[in-house]
Amino acid sequence: MAELVHLTVVPNVYEADMVCALLRTERIDCDHRPTNMGAAITQGMPSAGHREVLVDETQLERAQEIFAASRDA
Repeated sequence: MAELVHLTVVPNVYEADMVCALLRTERIDCDHRPTNMGAAITQGMPSAGHREVLVDETQLERAQEIFAASRDA
């Protein structure tokens, strides 16, 4: 797998899981990680807080198209 690169930031782990599930149905490698946006708001709750969604750099353009289409729907 190539390097993972930034696709978007979403408000929580649940939305990040949904975005990655959508991308994986299209065979796009995806993962997410916590950001430091709003640090201390969540007070240590692992499922709370913004998440950065990452995709395989070779699949970024296709992932952007799929993500944009899902937002328009």
